[in-house]
Amino acid sequence: MVEHIPLELPDDPKLAGNITHFARALRRGGLPIGPGRVIDSIRAVEAAGFTEKQDFYWTLHACFVNRPEHRAVFAQIFRLYWRDPRYLEYMMAAMLPAVRGVQEDRSAQAAEKRAAEALLDGAEAPVDQPETPKDDDGSELEIDASLTMSAEERLRSLDFEQMSTAEMAAAKRMLSRMKLPVQPIPSRRSKPAHQGRVDAAKTLRAAMRRGGELYKIERKAPRLRWPNLVVLCDISGSMSQYSRVVLHFLHAVSNAKGAGWAKVHAFTFGTQLTNITRHLGQRDVDAALAAAGAEAQDWEGGTRIGQCLETFNRDWSRRVMGQGAVVLVITDGLDRDDPDALAKQMQRLQLSSKRLIWLNPLLRWDGFAPKARGIAAMLPHVDSFRAGHSIASLEELAEVISRPDDVGEKARLMSGL
Repeated sequence: MVEHIPLELPDDPKLAGNITHFARALRRGGLPIGPGRVIDSIRAVEAAGFTEKQDFYWTLHACFVNRPEHRAVFAQIFRLYWRDPRYLEYMMAAMLPAVRGVQEDRSAQAAEKRAAEALLDGAEAPVDQPETPKDDDGSELEIDASLTMSAEERLRSLDFEQMSTAEMAAAKRMLSRMKLPVQPIPSRRSKPAHQGRVDAAKTLRAAMRRGGELYKIERKAPRLRWPNLVVLCDISGSMSQYSRVVLHFLHAVSNAKGAGWAKVHAFTFGTQLTNITRHLGQRDVDAALAAAGAEAQDWEGGTRIGQCLETFNRDWSRRVMGQGAVVLVITDGLDRDDPDALAKQMQRLQLSSKRLIWLNPLLRWDGFAPKARGIAAMLPHVDSFRAGHSIASLEELAEVISRPDDVGEKARLMSGL
């Protein structure tokens, strides 16, 4: 029989109380946990035992986590609270600059700031009061602070995956006010106009009513119509945090009046393709994203981009693309399927759309290169290749989405293939 090494327990263990405090930290981190779940978790641990770390983790996970977006928060808070005291010191140093010497200089990973805020509730970093510096003889010195970055400017450039809970809430409020304007497309149908091409048919009909006398030359101009916006959003494990923010932005776009789009169609894909268009039509953004998350069963799973694009091209392309549709593909391009099949489906998607724009959060890195097979297969078949990791990148997308000459970073990266 395999013997499991038991966890180290204090002389006077208080497991029920520790689970209760752990549940409070999860609730501060954003998980909807009430007293009933705390009682169920204590009973579950009592039934499952407390001899295996992995069993203890998944027992609490089953009691407290019921949404895919809560997994990362639970994992980080569990690590800080139960498994890694040294890591808790690092996060305290990150939250409290007065504690020095225990943290390394690196960016916070997914949900780390949110977990630290939940565990260190009330222990916020002291706000430095601006002081007027003085020189040695006591005279005051004036400093020009006109070029300092404001909080909103910093939030625009901050990576979605490194945002804390408060920063993410502020970012979502900013995204709810953003728009994605588009220019109308001239259609084949025409309308009467004072200037434009000569409408020969209408001119001759008017002349026949006057006995053949040419009284007035009628003119016509093309009618303008709004294109459709089709969004294919990757919800695999590496893209889940970015996908939630982008879907929050798409909800604002689809519900904005006078935005210009004829209709916004949204699809999620990981291991399968899911149409969430009808859910984004709900006015309440939380209810809309909750319904979309319940509809898509492959959140934070694997990635099969080629197969999902094949499903879209076969089953949905003719229904939602129409003439002049703009397609946004949000994915990191990390796919393990056949790259030739992926390239074929991307080529077919590009031929069906007016513009195919690829948003990739990996483009935020300065040393990014299309070395992955999936990225190299997709890149030649897009019209524009842009970053999609921050509010600033989405604002840039809104500025260039109607420019047919915009290619983003495609030309620079294609030269390296």
